[in-house]
Amino acid sequence: MFSRLKNLLQKFLSNARVRNITIGVIALLVLSMIPFFNAPPPHVELAAEALLENGPKWFTNGLLTTFLVDIIIILLAVFAVSRMKEIPGAWQNIVEMMVEGMWNLTQSIAGHGSANSRKFFPWVITIFIFVLVSNYIGLLPGFGSIGIYHSPAESHAQAELGKQLAMVGGEAVAVAAAAEEGKPVLVPLFRSPSADLNMTLALALISVFMTQFFGVQALGMRYFTKYFKNPFKDGMGAVVGIFELIAEISKIISFSFRLFGNVFAGEVVLLVMAFLVTFLLPSIFYGLELFIGFIQALVFMLLTLAFFTMATVSHDDHH
Repeated sequence: MFSRLKNLLQKFLSNARVRNITIGVIALLVLSMIPFFNAPPPHVELAAEALLENGPKWFTNGLLTTFLVDIIIILLAVFAVSRMKEIPGAWQNIVEMMVEGMWNLTQSIAGHGSANSRKFFPWVITIFIFVLVSNYIGLLPGFGSIGIYHSPAESHAQAELGKQLAMVGGEAVAVAAAAEEGKPVLVPLFRSPSADLNMTLALALISVFMTQFFGVQALGMRYFTKYFKNPFKDGMGAVVGIFELIAEISKIISFSFRLFGNVFAGEVVLLVMAFLVTFLLPSIFYGLELFIGFIQALVFMLLTLAFFTMATVSHDDHH
């Protein structure tokens, strides 16, 4: 047994790449346990925070980042169109592949070659790109760490979170949280738009409103007969219509909270993991958030497309 261990140790020492990687991993894990290298207690706020302490409350870090996302998407679109060539480069290939993939996906749901596909495509691909960029921008360095100091009245949530983390990280966290009371709190300058319930609610309202718009455009006013029926002629249909109306309104809630909950919870997990183990471990969750960010954008886009398509089908034809 000792000879096997000796042989394994010799092989390990002889392979410089494996040896250096292993030593680096161990060194980073050891550094994570040293208080000097610990990250500060995470600043977590459920709602988007006003950037100007004495300014308008509607101008939040989430709204500022939404403007930034809009500018990024516009610049990427202008850059992609202005440099189009017959022999595409790397960036043009990526854009064409994404647009073609979204177009094929739209046709597979709305119908190949149908007018609905051409009508729905600009809406759903815009939603997909906007949500995707909004999800990913919150993972960039500086989000949550660059900000403006406000009066200590807003530091209560941060202190409470620090006290809760003391159950995992030790009493030193509770002491640090208590020390933060009475000190100015850092309000992050940027916040992922998808982690702002105002933005996800606005997207949900747009999606549901356009569903009704396309339904009326395709079927006229008889579109609303699936919600409102004469109870004296069709009692069961009238009851079902009420449930249909409730389901339509509930889409706003499900759309809003699904996207907001997943993205906000992911960002909190990243902050907590970075606080507990500064190096290496957050990278695993970072990769997971990249995957979840893409899935959430795709789910929002597919559900919107499915609702658009179902709204244009007559209720009687559907049955």
